[in-house]
Amino acid sequence: LMKMKPRSSIVAVAVCAVLAAAVCGCFGQRSAEQTAASFFKRGNHTNNWAVLVSTSRFWFNYRHAANALSFYRTLKRMGLGDDRIIVMLADDMACDARNSVPGTIFNNADHRINLYGDNIEVDYRGYEATVENFIRLLTDRHDPATPRNKRLLSDSGSNILIFMTGHGGNEFIKFQDAEEISSQDIADSIEQMHRKNRYNEILFMADTCQAATLFNRFYSPNVLSIGSSMKSENSYAYTADDEVGVSVIDRFTYATLDFFERRLTPDSTATIHDLFSSYNPNFLGSNALWSTVNYKRPLNQVYLTEFFGAVNPVALSPGNWLKLNLSMEAKPASASSRSQIDPIATDLAVARDEFQSSDFTVTFNPGMISVVGGGILLLLLGLS
Repeated sequence: LMKMKPRSSIVAVAVCAVLAAAVCGCFGQRSAEQTAASFFKRGNHTNNWAVLVSTSRFWFNYRHAANALSFYRTLKRMGLGDDRIIVMLADDMACDARNSVPGTIFNNADHRINLYGDNIEVDYRGYEATVENFIRLLTDRHDPATPRNKRLLSDSGSNILIFMTGHGGNEFIKFQDAEEISSQDIADSIEQMHRKNRYNEILFMADTCQAATLFNRFYSPNVLSIGSSMKSENSYAYTADDEVGVSVIDRFTYATLDFFERRLTPDSTATIHDLFSSYNPNFLGSNALWSTVNYKRPLNQVYLTEFFGAVNPVALSPGNWLKLNLSMEAKPASASSRSQIDPIATDLAVARDEFQSSDFTVTFNPGMISVVGGGILLLLLGLS
């Protein structure tokens, strides 16, 4: 008999799974920690970051800004906040005098979604989008006066998505149509990140001509890479907008977003392998290529939400905080006995609802959920 206000469905299912396993005596071969861990644990990271870079200036490169902002919208939809997303746009297409719909950027001719919106935060704009600033961002070699919103404040537990779009060639991509960054430059920057413990895993994605050559020189561990085209291949635009007068998205980005809209949700089980398998060379006009040379996990075990999502920290704490004798005789608990059974809830005075049986006491709090039974305490933080 559980009275419970609406909560995250994930929490409800997890609690029910733990309760069911205990009541049925199923913890004999598998501990409560392992059961809960298998439900919640996806990867071994503790936080997510994203770096989205459109390197192209000029109005006719409108689609490159739309590519980056399309990824931005997906990350926001998945719960990642602006404090964990670094956006670098080499030109402000939304405010260009040639934009017939000022203050907007679209990725489809029907103008259904304004990617620019009211809540966008661009961290590097216009001439701030340079090779030097990009390298400084990755390696954390900033001027001391650089504000926090322009810093990638990652750590050894961070999964980082790096997405680059623009005009490129064999092992380089152009910035501002004036300078280039090479595959070696990017590889060395990522190696500095590795040596400074600035990431757990990196997913590097590029939508540009000969994109796969950008990760030819990568040599750091735990870096998974994908490019929209192979060496000597172009990446193509998908659709043009007659009102705006230019192409508004590239084919690789469109195919990726189409998959995301169909398969990617906060509780999605779609994997990186599923995404890679969805790319159709006939639609792209090129062959998307990925590299796992420096990445050891099987791709069918790497969830998309590990990079396109926001982690809710889960702490699994074994210990002998409380031991209850398991019996099948139901014993209704009084207020005084609850105080003795769950001193945490009493001390904090934050318990809202309780479920009690002969086996377990479950207390639901805004920021803490404790499941106590057989000497096991599970603290699930941040899931309210």
